[in-house]
Amino acid sequence: MPRDNAAPADAPAVSAPAPPAARITPVGLEQAEAALVEHYPRLVRLAYLVLPPALGRNRRVLTAHALVQRSLPRGRAAADGPGIPGRRGAPGTGTGAGAGTGAAIAEARRASYAYVRGRVLRQALDAGRPLRRFAWPSRAQLPPLLPRVWGLRLFPRSGGADELALDQRLSALSGPARAAFVLRGLEGLGDPEVRELLTAAGADDADTALREATDAASPAPASGAEPLLHSTEFDPCSLQARPTDLLRRRRYRRATLAATALVCAALFGVDGGGRSPDGSAPAFAENPAARSALDPAEVRRIGPTAWRTATRTDFSVWPARGQLVTDTGLLRRALAVWAQPDRAVHISTTPATPSGPPMGSPQLLYAGEVDGVRVVLFHDGLRVVRYAETGEAGAGGESGDRGTGGLAALDFARTDGADEAASGALVVGRSDDNVRYLTAPWVTGTAVRDLLAPTVPARPLRRDADGVTDPLPSPTAQRTSCRSWDTLEVSTADAPSPTRRLLTDLGELTPARLTSGPPGSPGDVSAPADRAAWARTACLLPAARAGGVRSVNSWEFARQPLPESNGTAAWLCTRAETWRGPGSRVLAQFQAPSRQPAAPAALAAGAADSPACGTRDPRALAGVLWKSRAGHWFLLAAGTPDLRALTATGGVSGTSRTNTLALPAPEGARAQLHGRTEDGRKVNALG
Repeated sequence: MPRDNAAPADAPAVSAPAPPAARITPVGLEQAEAALVEHYPRLVRLAYLVLPPALGRNRRVLTAHALVQRSLPRGRAAADGPGIPGRRGAPGTGTGAGAGTGAAIAEARRASYAYVRGRVLRQALDAGRPLRRFAWPSRAQLPPLLPRVWGLRLFPRSGGADELALDQRLSALSGPARAAFVLRGLEGLGDPEVRELLTAAGADDADTALREATDAASPAPASGAEPLLHSTEFDPCSLQARPTDLLRRRRYRRATLAATALVCAALFGVDGGGRSPDGSAPAFAENPAARSALDPAEVRRIGPTAWRTATRTDFSVWPARGQLVTDTGLLRRALAVWAQPDRAVHISTTPATPSGPPMGSPQLLYAGEVDGVRVVLFHDGLRVVRYAETGEAGAGGESGDRGTGGLAALDFARTDGADEAASGALVVGRSDDNVRYLTAPWVTGTAVRDLLAPTVPARPLRRDADGVTDPLPSPTAQRTSCRSWDTLEVSTADAPSPTRRLLTDLGELTPARLTSGPPGSPGDVSAPADRAAWARTACLLPAARAGGVRSVNSWEFARQPLPESNGTAAWLCTRAETWRGPGSRVLAQFQAPSRQPAAPAALAAGAADSPACGTRDPRALAGVLWKSRAGHWFLLAAGTPDLRALTATGGVSGTSRTNTLALPAPEGARAQLHGRTEDGRKVNALG
């Protein structure tokens, strides 16, 4: 949890203490399974802590789960060697003749748990032993087959400085010493019991392990080192996920696809990329409809003034523009590559966008040269397709049909259901971290507005006769910092008053429209208050990059007076809607008072594919840990005005009868939040 200002306030409850150890006798398969399921989180935590840190956090997590899951006896009863002893009860207790049925059941449960714990401990210690050259490795020394996670790295949530220091001390210990430390702190066992458990699990020198564990427990924080073992830092059941090496995966995928293509070519005898001998169309396009779709003469061209009288105002009424709209060779190459791109063509698509051949003769939007690259833009009702080529295309009109002679690229983006606001511009070119736009025919003016400078007037942006703008810096090209966020401001002369809309590049063909206001009636970002709010929100936009985003709306759903007279904070909900419908992204942010107009907001919560902050469910609830100027920590929470009560439980407890909540809280505390509407309906916190 961040310590500097604010952090999300949510955490799982601490698990209950483990049952005491018991004398171990062979147990049945059903009893062992019941003990494993009942105490699964504690057993996995035990395995995770004992496993060698050299495995890495991701592999330790998966190995810990694997060791616990395969700790059941192989037969109907435990028969893999002598039982591992545990705590001995007093004479005359447990399973004696005078013991009641309840005591016997409890004793059996303790025995089952102790048996499974012993098997987990033995495997975790085996996993830390080095492989021998001429010895057959044990199962625990090999990477687990299951569970297996592809494409993600899993690791526990990060703790504080105390947990980090403890993890470093445990890393320096031997496996038996780590086991002794964990059995003391996590299981609450005494030294005699720990010694017996280690010896039965195969440890060579249990006494030395106990001495090392004692040394590792000091120095320790005031609360002691052993209670830190219950922290989320060491909880392999409460995990975070991050992607693996994306570039390496891409190389493997390309190699696999290339090998598959070679095999298919060998099997089916496909040559020349599957195109006809003249290179103008794929060989499979033998029916008249398919050939018509690939004929440049059949490409639909809209007149320059059709949009003025059309019923709809969207991409379907854009005229064909550009100095190369009559270049038949360029159009034929673009259609042929679209219908069947070869392996040399770079293809990108927005999520859930089909990249198949044209569905009938497409509409031509633009054909021209942009920054030394020949570009063609098509529209087929569902998608906008951008074809770009570099290098010499050939000479002499139709002779250029043989191929580009250089590099080619195809970009696909969904645009179904576009209206006038969503069809104001398209990305026509990218170069040197800059972007150029092709604007709609109804756009009367363009300017550049920096979202991080809300009081600075927009600077004019020139367009050529075809509606292509001068280059402007792309905010998505920023690698490590967020010092500016240039957006395209397009003006129209619509009645009864002109409009100015903000569009931002998120790495796709279609820029996203930025709006402000409640979900049911968002408007353009034009008021000073809206620009001030977006100045502190802009740097959160990379979270929606390359997601097929159509629009991003940000609105203030609550204001909250801060404790100790620290001013008033604003709570905002930012929702990114996609062209395809699913895949929305919701972020709740906390904007504390700041002298810097573009001070980044604190991210309070986030969710994907959630209806929150949208037209279907306009409610929002989020909380943060906040530090006052005097150095005191508070749990702050706020919800939409329709919430009549907020409740916090867990690390911080309290209730408010309004839509805001402020409670004193210890640093690093976590809590669960929920609210109630006036009719008693429960609303959970975002995320």
